[in-house]
Amino acid sequence: MGQTQAPSRRAVLASLALGPTAARAEAVPPQAIRFGLTPVFLDSDLALIRDLESYLNAATGVPVELIKRRTYREVTAMLLSGQLDAAWICGYPFVQHRSALALLAVPLHRGSPLYQSYLITGADSSARHLGDLRHQSHAFSDPDSNSGFLVTRWLLAQHGDRPEGFFTRTFFAHGHRNVIRAVATGLAQSGSVDGYVWEVMADREPHLTAGTRVLARSDWHGFPPICCLASTRGGAVARALSAALVEMPRSDLGQRILGTLHLDGWVAGDPSWFDGIARMSAAVRSSDP
Repeated sequence: MGQTQAPSRRAVLASLALGPTAARAEAVPPQAIRFGLTPVFLDSDLALIRDLESYLNAATGVPVELIKRRTYREVTAMLLSGQLDAAWICGYPFVQHRSALALLAVPLHRGSPLYQSYLITGADSSARHLGDLRHQSHAFSDPDSNSGFLVTRWLLAQHGDRPEGFFTRTFFAHGHRNVIRAVATGLAQSGSVDGYVWEVMADREPHLTAGTRVLARSDWHGFPPICCLASTRGGAVARALSAALVEMPRSDLGQRILGTLHLDGWVAGDPSWFDGIARMSAAVRSSDP
């Protein structure tokens, strides 16, 4: 008998159009779906990463490779260049590259696809509003983070200020948990952080958030989404990933992942949820010299 050749990745992905059952009937393709992760993730929990890989492998019928990078910029660049099939990014990079990117899924937290940015200080700080933080040190999460940078940058711009002139010292902690830790330990006197992450940490690590205090909460914005290239949104990979995410609450493993992340599920998403971020981004650009 002649040797049977493994099907090409194209053939296997084409089978996804027929549904997960048909895809799983195919042999394993030689190349995985490439899924990028950023500091949106709460931490580097190996069990969570393993569960997510297992769930996506089973739900799509194609091996999924989770690729983690330290900054939003690295992951966004990989997504835009086609090195990733999809990535969990932030609303700020999404609006910056709106013509090139499309939504695959948006998380639901406490039943809503929206979240807030928190401005935090040390628990013992006497500050009552943003103006009281002038001439203090401040920790940002990432220069491409909405909650961890843009919101505070925009608030300062409304008064003609910039971070480098308003604060005595600023730095990027590259992770919302790192911002909370920096403020809690006194490495920074204040910080800009994802409200969802702060709330989850208040439940999981209350000893850490106890060293901080929420000074102000922003308006509601679209939760950090999972995106793909707009040119691939109608393709088999994108449709399979989107379906896998939306159907996550229907499996025991999916429910375990959602429980770890303190999420309720995923929805397809509406680009208008990110209009507020787009307006802040435009305002900040216009205020730059």
